[in-house]
Amino acid sequence: MNANAQIEPAPMLRSGLLTAPGVAHAFFTREGGVSGGVYDSLNGGVGSNDDPRSVAENRRRMAESLGVRSSHLLVPYQIHSADVAIVTEPFAPNERPRVDGLATRTRGLAIGVTGADCGMILFSDETAGVIGACHAGWKGALTGVLEQTLATMESLGAARENIAAVLGPTIGPASYEVGPEFVARFVEAASANARFFQHSIRDGHSLFDLPAYIGMRLIGAGIGRFRSLGFDTYAMEDRFFSYRRSVHHREEDYGRLVSAIALV
Repeated sequence: MNANAQIEPAPMLRSGLLTAPGVAHAFFTREGGVSGGVYDSLNGGVGSNDDPRSVAENRRRMAESLGVRSSHLLVPYQIHSADVAIVTEPFAPNERPRVDGLATRTRGLAIGVTGADCGMILFSDETAGVIGACHAGWKGALTGVLEQTLATMESLGAARENIAAVLGPTIGPASYEVGPEFVARFVEAASANARFFQHSIRDGHSLFDLPAYIGMRLIGAGIGRFRSLGFDTYAMEDRFFSYRRSVHHREEDYGRLVSAIALV
């Protein structure tokens, strides 16, 4: 760990759509942490090969920014599923639920997800006092993790039309080239999905607009308000981690961004 960085705060992005009394949220960037190398600097990924002490300090800074204890910043073991869990109390690091979304109405808890190109979406029903967070890569978005997060929040008393959702930094359409089998999978699910693909300069390939697809699914599900921050993780190396960029650069690993929301 870089001891000289200990007093630096964790930089973050916020949205006015989620700003409300008693609710804190943040889309953390890669800046303001203590990790080095490919993890420079605010790596929140406990599944990475980064020094665990650095990740713990980075997470501590995130929790502090949200106004909760480190043990109360809860992130699941993500598996690219459509599964969502309700949390009412902190869980141990080795007991993380294997899901891709969390929801709660318990004050003092921050719930979040990690990402490094995939969509990280934060949800809030200010009136009901219910929050949610989900991780939606192409597979989770296609198989229903967004809708399942809304349904889980409703089971806690939220009203779908009162829920606001914000999509954090995500790989953008100019950076997300896919092959024909990828396009076919989406078009087979719904022919209208063809509109989320544009021809790439590489023969037989297309560019996929994951943020627009996520927005379509949420708006179609009847959510009250939706906004995308519009940041491309792949294109902005100085601010965000990107799995795809790490592959293209032939790096041995990659850092993970964290997005989280709390009832405080």
